[in-house]
Amino acid sequence: MPTRLMEYFNKQPRIGVLSTANRDGKVDAAVFGSPQMVDEKTIVVALGKNRTFEYLQENPHAVFLIVEQGETKTLEGWKGLRVYLRMKESATSGEMLDAYKRETARVVGEEAAAMVHAVVRFEVGEVRPLVDMGQGWEGSI
Repeated sequence: MPTRLMEYFNKQPRIGVLSTANRDGKVDAAVFGSPQMVDEKTIVVALGKNRTFEYLQENPHAVFLIVEQGETKTLEGWKGLRVYLRMKESATSGEMLDAYKRETARVVGEEAAAMVHAVVRFEVGEVRPLVDMGQGWEGSI
């Protein structure tokens, strides 16, 4: 994935929705502002002890949807991406989690760090435009 994708994905402020499904197909969607693309194929997300984490333990597939208002208020004017993901690993203890919590405490405080139950690494599988009109994902940001 190009560097342009990383720049767009990590741009702040932005809000995204992480959608997951359990093994039975029951779906969940949760608002997240903190997922980070750490290289051109990897996204890291901190999770609480919640439904999103539970579902990912049963089904590693997810979609992260980024939406931002464009120049016009019509659907075609909005910007954003659909980033299709597959969980590669998660940690509820150990150095990966400890390092994430230390950085979270440094940036946003101990209270926020205390809410982190797990750190999840995803591999990017596919990127699609928010509204697919054949323009490719680059044309939708």
